[in-house]
Amino acid sequence: MIVVVDERSLVTSGYSAWFAREGITTTGFTPNDFGDWVATVQKNDIMAVEAFLIGECVNRSQFPQKIRERCSAPVIAVNETQSLEHTLELFQAGVDDVVRKPMHVREILARINAIRRRYGNGDAGTQVGPIRVFSDGRDPQVNGLDFSLPRRERRILEYLIANRGRRLNKAQIFSAIYGIFDSDVEESVVESHISKLRKKLREQLGYDPIDSKRFLGYCINLD
Repeated sequence: MIVVVDERSLVTSGYSAWFAREGITTTGFTPNDFGDWVATVQKNDIMAVEAFLIGECVNRSQFPQKIRERCSAPVIAVNETQSLEHTLELFQAGVDDVVRKPMHVREILARINAIRRRYGNGDAGTQVGPIRVFSDGRDPQVNGLDFSLPRRERRILEYLIANRGRRLNKAQIFSAIYGIFDSDVEESVVESHISKLRKKLREQLGYDPIDSKRFLGYCINLD
């Protein structure tokens, strides 16, 4: 999930539609709401965020520090006018990258992955055991061969692998795949997606790599 912050609802809804075409869920905030949210959100919810996209808003240079106090997800600022002074101020404030509109969402995703690679968790793909996943919309690979999955199942597999070594509960997975505030979908749908994903992985690998424990959640074992 990507969090978008902008004082214009038209902008946040536009990003939501653009990212949705790439299979990425977004949650939009006004600056005031975001300031309150990032300070009080539960750890499980903020850990489901893959990146923060900060658009035009007052005092946005304050946001990177607030985000860093809670998580290490990439922070990208979006400028609508070219200003070297403004760009330097944003980097000084702690953003990981600055992009100028217009840009394609695939470019934003590529920049997010580049930031992850810089810190050792990005995309030329992530290989764990026989599975390689990507975060740019491509299907995963199993034993070097493309492994086609529906969008939700692919995102769940990517999320489990990105958080390998951790046990993730249903609420965390739901937030990562559907967004924190999506009230139109029941959390129980996660169980259905994971059940289908486990069956496909079992058929391909000969074993079930997803371990589940009641009340504790899911983790993936591929090493």
